Parts: sequence; structure tokens; C-alpha cells
Amino acid sequence: MSAVADFYRDRSVLITGATGFMGKVLVEKLLRSCPGLVSIYLLMRPKGGHDVKVRLEELLNSKLFDELRSTSPEVLRKLKPVEGDIMLPGLGISVDNAAALTSTVSVVFHAAATVKFDEALKLSLQMNVLGTKRLVELCHKMTKLVAVIHVSTAYCNCDRGEVKEMVYPPPIDPYKLIQLVDWMDDETFNHLTPKLIGSRPNTYTYTKALAEHVLVQEAGSLPLAIVRPSIVAAAWREPLPGWVDNLNGPTGLIIGAGKGMLRTLHCRGELVADLIPVDIPINLLIVTAWHTATRRQSELTVYNCVSGMERPVRWGEINEHGMAALRRNAMNDVVWYPNLRFTQHKTLNTIAVLVQHWLPAYLMDAASKLAGKRPIMVRIAQKLDRAAACLEYFTTHEWCFCNDNVQHLWSTLSEADQHTFNFALSALHWPTYMEQYCLGTKRYVMKEELATLPSARKHLSK
Repeated sequence: MSAVADFYRDRSVLITGATGFMGKVLVEKLLRSCPGLVSIYLLMRPKGGHDVKVRLEELLNSKLFDELRSTSPEVLRKLKPVEGDIMLPGLGISVDNAAALTSTVSVVFHAAATVKFDEALKLSLQMNVLGTKRLVELCHKMTKLVAVIHVSTAYCNCDRGEVKEMVYPPPIDPYKLIQLVDWMDDETFNHLTPKLIGSRPNTYTYTKALAEHVLVQEAGSLPLAIVRPSIVAAAWREPLPGWVDNLNGPTGLIIGAGKGMLRTLHCRGELVADLIPVDIPINLLIVTAWHTATRRQSELTVYNCVSGMERPVRWGEINEHGMAALRRNAMNDVVWYPNLRFTQHKTLNTIAVLVQHWLPAYLMDAASKLAGKRPIMVRIAQKLDRAAACLEYFTTHEWCFCNDNVQHLWSTLSEADQHTFNFALSALHWPTYMEQYCLGTKRYVMKEELATLPSARKHLSK
């Protein structure tokens, strides 16, 4: 028997951010491993002219749900889309929907956030800080609530070398910043941003730190816990090895390197790369809700969901394994033989970027124009440049993340729950994982089926 799965029996859950990378995996895992669940409410906003019902259909069309669609299609009816927006007062939820949520929901997973590193500070504050405050206000009205789990990031305190499982004092009073949102124009906000974020590298880590403080201030007696994943990457084991659906973080670099266009990166290869496969924080989230509800504690508990303590891997090793995998499992239409090199010195890397990225891009675009084709290489070089700039801080710094609470939580699980909701990394083999990651990027992000591998390898060898 699974104590965790049994806990969710006859319960209803609310998830924000269900259309995001982690949100999708969380929805699928709950449906597959917690069959006793009554309903999963998904807070969604209309987008691109599509209402929330259409957006739910689009969500379920992902390959992620193929197994459930074929083996247990009836469980998909447990998903209930709720129209709302964390940017709006009261989350933009109708009176009827609010009544349904407050009377039935007992577990809340808050994963909605803007994860763009270079997002404008004003928008980042509205989504990551104000959105969190509004959700907590709704949680206070829930009569059956037993657990609220907030998804933060291990890097919200990246101005510290050692990060413990605690909420640190905020860099500024978030409530004063929230007041500025109402009257200060975007241009002035953008002008003040560098001074406000100080030693933090971007608005994402800055506002996630502020959100944690707001949680502590607003939560009161709510049964609350915070899970902080590090760099969330492709799935390790479930539901599909290597599954990923976005270009964020290392995935964009894998595509750039795999196509042969990313040749150099400002990175210190000897530093630990704290990648965490997405299924690890998802299982931890589900178990954390069970633990929070069944062992009511007066203090908020923080869980650093990281790989560096248990299964460290260095950036140089990630590159080595990744390059080997990309050469064995070539992407279609490779422009140049995959060979990404790390440069420790920023000035040397800038020179290498000019010679190896920009110069070939302009030459190839000039050739395309002469041939009457659409030039695209300069635009691609610009995207690679932005992606590399966003990651530079994390590829040139290293942190010690304590994860005692995660280790203790693992020790409390039964063997059945450790098997079903695994968040231990002891069996993770990085070379095999990187092989799966590269194949998953080719298949799920680039939409290149594995049947194309023979022709892609032939093109690469040429």
C-alpha cells in the first residue's frame, strides 16, 4: 500500500501553472499514481483566442499523456479547467468557481510564475510576488485545506555561497515594491531595475526571493511548505525518459550545440552543474503535500531539490557526455559538426563568439540572399547570444545547497512510496541521462522522429 497515494484518495487538488513544463508533469503524475483523486482543478487563462477548455485539450494532446489516453482515458475527466489569471485581483476567478474551490480543494500546488530570466521587473513582480499573495488569500478561505506547496527556486538566494533550507530576509521590503507597481510607469521601473536587484543576476531570482518572504508574512496558520528545484531539465525515468517541451536552460544550448551553431560558451567546466531531472521535484512536491498534511508543524519547511549534494556532475562532464550523445544521435540538417568548447575568460569568449558565431552567420545569410533564400542565421545567432547571456551567471558560479530536509523526508517513506514517488538520485547515471536528454530534445522539442537518425548521421559524417 502507498501511504502517499492513499492520502490523495477522495481529495481535490488545485494547480496553478499547469500549462508550464513542471505543471504538465505534475498533472500527469497525479493522474497516473494517485487514482483515488476526485478532481484536479487547473487555474488557466484564455490565450491566443482560445478559452480554457480548448487550452486543456491542447495540454492533453502532448505526448506526455499518450499512456494515460490509451490505458485510462476516464481519469482525464478528473481535470477541471478554471478560468483565472494570477495577474488579476482575486485571481480573476468567478464567484461560482471561487465557491467550488474554497469548499472542495484540500491541496494546492502553486507553480505559476514567469520563468524568463530577463523579464521586466514590473511584470515579474506582478506574477511572482503579487500572484503568490493573491493565491494565499484564496487559500485562507478554503475550508478543507491541509497543504499548500509553493514552487520556488534554489537560486532565489544566489547571492549566498551556501544556501540552507530556510527563508532568508528579503533584499528589500516586497510590500513597498508592490505599492510602486500601481503608479510607477514601465520605463522608470526598468531604469531602477539594476539598482534594485543589486547582486542578483536577474529579475527571476530576485522576485522569487521576495515571493518567499510574502508567503511567510501572509500564510499565518496555513499548512505551508516550499520546494526549491535547481536547474530543471528533461525527465529521467517518467513518464517518458528525456521528455522536455521548451527551450529554457540547458535545452536551448543542446539544440544550438547539436545543430553545430553554438561553438563557444563562457563557462567554468570544473564547477558543479546543478541539473535536476523534472520527475524528481514533481515526486517531491507530491510527497511534500502528504508530509505537510499528515505531520502538522508550526514552522514552514523548505526543501532544496538539488543534485549537487547527492549526485554532483560538473559542467565539463555535462559537455563531454552531451557532445558524445549529439554526435551519436545527430539532429537533422546540422550546419556544422557539433563541437562546443568552454572558455573561462569572458574577453576570450567574446572574441570567440565574434569569430565562430557572428562571422559565419553573416556569411551564410549573405550566401542565402544571393541564392534567393530567406536569411535566418543572424537571427539564430542573436537568440543563442541571449540564451548564453541568461545562463552565464550560473555557468560561472557554484553553490552549496543543503538538502537535509529532503534526505529526512526520503527516510520517512515506505519502500512502496520510494518506488512510486522516487526523488533519490543515487541510481542516476549522468552519461545515460544526457543521452536520453539529447534524444528527447530532438524528438519532443525539434519534432524530429527517431526514424530520421540514419539520414541525420549520414549528413553529419559528410
